[in-house]
Amino acid sequence: MPTLPNFKIETALAQIGETMRDYPKAAMFQLAAEGYDSLFEQLISCMISIRTYDEVSLPVSRQLFARANTPATMSQLEVAEIESLIRRSTFADRKAAQIHAIATTLVEQYEGELPCDAEVMLGFKGVGPKCAHLALGIGCGQPYISVDVHVHRVVNRWGYVETKTPEKTTQALEQKLPQRHWIETNELLMPFGKQICQGTRPRCSICPVESMCAQVGVSDVR
Repeated sequence: MPTLPNFKIETALAQIGETMRDYPKAAMFQLAAEGYDSLFEQLISCMISIRTYDEVSLPVSRQLFARANTPATMSQLEVAEIESLIRRSTFADRKAAQIHAIATTLVEQYEGELPCDAEVMLGFKGVGPKCAHLALGIGCGQPYISVDVHVHRVVNRWGYVETKTPEKTTQALEQKLPQRHWIETNELLMPFGKQICQGTRPRCSICPVESMCAQVGVSDVR
């Protein structure tokens, strides 16, 4: 694996932050910027986004939250109505049942509030570590790294870590990346990987950190 003696993660993140101002935010961060920043809203929006493009999950989440955006109001909806509101997302029927079950449990067992507790969140059907940790980072300010395919690809392409799966990347970043950058990494590298450091043909010619990147596995660029 190429070594990167000149790779400075803080410089890279700062430069990427400047560049990504001209691009759409990752879906959950965009919703937070619009005021949908409660832990419950963030968790539900993440569930909606699973296997669904941001271009779909954003308006779907807005449509659902216009109807109900708290556990109390969500629990009062029928599962069929939730499904209708999120029908453009993938697996809408399954997600609707899970969302209703979470809202009902929160009303019945947690006084209608979703606690900032990863263990509680991971106990809900349909909630995995990625959604729980990303929601806790945005909604509660807790330091978590949530690694999707984009973050995994980017940091391995840089040569910053050398891992085979997003789960292993999460572990490697937790060991190497300063904690103050964990949430920022989610915010920046998800859209960066989608818009610039793309999978098959990365746009290296406009990449702000091209000079620092080891370009691991890159064979075709734009």
